[in-house]
Amino acid sequence: MDFQSQKLYSPKFNKKRLNQEQVRLLERSFIANKKLEPELKLQLANQLGVLPRQVAIWYQNKRARWKTQSLELDYNTLQVKLDNALSEKRRLEKDVKYLQEELRKAQEMMFAMNSTQRDYISSSPTTTKSSAA
Repeated sequence: MDFQSQKLYSPKFNKKRLNQEQVRLLERSFIANKKLEPELKLQLANQLGVLPRQVAIWYQNKRARWKTQSLELDYNTLQVKLDNALSEKRRLEKDVKYLQEELRKAQEMMFAMNSTQRDYISSSPTTTKSSAA
């Protein structure tokens, strides 16, 4: 490779920004195909008038951004689910405390009723056959 051809392919001399229409075409292509096959790369490069390497790099960068966005969405979804689960847990813990208190009150009432019933039975006069005979 001579100096002139090296200049043509050097990123310093051949770096072109994609225009909006080119980016739109790449975006539509990316939506349809997340993975860039060699045939598609060549087809897009020809359509856009850029080097296949530039298409490949655009796809690589886009895929990285897409994965990051996807992870952020997943994280946000999980965060909402966690917040809901923690809220539900707090609500259930309150319910458990309330029900434990209700149970304690019911047990006290049962104990008091049993005590009153025992006291009543033990204090009532008993009639036996021996005193009647």
